[in-house]
Amino acid sequence: MGYPSVERRRVLAAAALGREGGVPGPEAGTGEPLRAVVGEVLDVSPHLITIETPGGGEERLVIAPWATAWHGAEVAPADVPVGSMVLMRAMRDGRVVERIWVDTTRITGTILSIEGRRDLTVELDCGPHRGHRTVVIPYRASGRLQVRHPRFEPGYLFDAIGIRQDGAGLALLPATSQPPYPARAVPPPPPAYAGAQSRIAGTATWSDTFDEEERGAAYPMLERSDTGCPQAGVSCAGLPYLSLGSLLRVRNVCTNRSANVPVVACGCVAGRFCDRCVECDTSPRGRIAELSPTSYVELGGDLVKGCFNAQIGLG
Repeated sequence: MGYPSVERRRVLAAAALGREGGVPGPEAGTGEPLRAVVGEVLDVSPHLITIETPGGGEERLVIAPWATAWHGAEVAPADVPVGSMVLMRAMRDGRVVERIWVDTTRITGTILSIEGRRDLTVELDCGPHRGHRTVVIPYRASGRLQVRHPRFEPGYLFDAIGIRQDGAGLALLPATSQPPYPARAVPPPPPAYAGAQSRIAGTATWSDTFDEEERGAAYPMLERSDTGCPQAGVSCAGLPYLSLGSLLRVRNVCTNRSANVPVVACGCVAGRFCDRCVECDTSPRGRIAELSPTSYVELGGDLVKGCFNAQIGLG
């Protein structure tokens, strides 16, 4: 989903500002490195899993005795279906799997329409660069979702986690409590960013609209002319304007893991959520970065939980 020449833009910006360009990737000294591994399952047993990577290679990894898997619900790793797409978190030089997410998707946007009486079909506007998306809410999940989304009507925001099944997205779990305001009425940010803050706190989330193995972030406060995104530059968090190619230093407060993550896309939908993350503590309001699944997992995030408390600064 990223825009072209992001790496070149980052290097040129660093040169123009007279500073070191920074290196994308995890920071040393923040715990044992974690590796996100993506692929299609070719074979699985209680102890080993073999996948085909997006590049066509084959990897065989050890499944740790304490490993867990999620496929719409918690399942045993050995029950992961052959042919499914998995994202795995691996440790010990990236060879030992401790967590597996199977065909996991996230559906985030503004509700356009809702149809159905038992199984509901919801059409969402996911932003000018992501287009419209249709998601099915099975009857068994509708109660849980509507408890956290009380304004289940057009014009309000929707954010859910589920699985891809038979070419459709099934929404199973609420990713957040729905903001009480319409998507067009985001609360104003606090007093303007004055450049004195070295770190800004808020919520980091993830989106599956990035390329499969892409490491990067979507950021709300980008110049509209720079991104071609007319909805950019909206956030209730006190964020500075950045350009594509900027390097964010993202810290997961819950795991104390940090990484330098390039800004590769516009986060205009994330900027409309003035919510909080309550993982390990309660974050200030506002989504300050929307990470690719691989970057999110390598920072210690859990896709099912949907967010972590974060601090960001320039990398």
